[in-house]
Amino acid sequence: MRIALIHALKHSPAPIAAAFARLWPQARLMNLLDDSLSADLAQEGRLTDRMTERFLTLGRYVAGTGADAILFTCSAFGPCIEAVARAHAPMPVLKPNEAMIEQAIGKGRKIGLLSTFAPTLASMPREFPASVEIVPKLAAGALAALDRGEREQHDRLVAEAAIDLRGCDVIALAQYSMAPAAPLVAEATGRPVLTTPDSAVEKLKRLLTAERI
Repeated sequence: MRIALIHALKHSPAPIAAAFARLWPQARLMNLLDDSLSADLAQEGRLTDRMTERFLTLGRYVAGTGADAILFTCSAFGPCIEAVARAHAPMPVLKPNEAMIEQAIGKGRKIGLLSTFAPTLASMPREFPASVEIVPKLAAGALAALDRGEREQHDRLVAEAAIDLRGCDVIALAQYSMAPAAPLVAEATGRPVLTTPDSAVEKLKRLLTAERI
């Protein structure tokens, strides 16, 4: 199976590659990175028709390479990704967090949503059903630390921010780049922690394996 991975942050490829290596090493991966997507969204402050067209262009490109599925790995672009999914149905086109959201709502009603990218906290809560309570939390400064190559500082800031979410049933880490911090978050909070890479790989494997049965 050929899986197209489309990234808007330079830190996303490594965590999703690690998840595939552990959970589905047989999958063939292709990676497309356009980190101007996240930079432009941060500057614009909202998703625009032009941004949606950029996503559609990326979708057309990877579909033309023969991809069996597309996984986007940046969490702030939900409506743009939905447009790609409509354009390429029935090919599986996954938003980065949809598999994790499905797991999270099965673990409790109060879900802590921890992010290092502020626009994510503006868009992602709407992807959860109204039956759950979302407690958003920004790990301020963590993404900047990662941009400087300071992984340990990033993970420490994420874990410190997570302390405010100790009253939640489960904590969801919104960015793929946050996955390595999961053990520290679990230690700091004593709560179950879900990461987007593992959840996404498990769902893709289930979907594409079922297609071949």
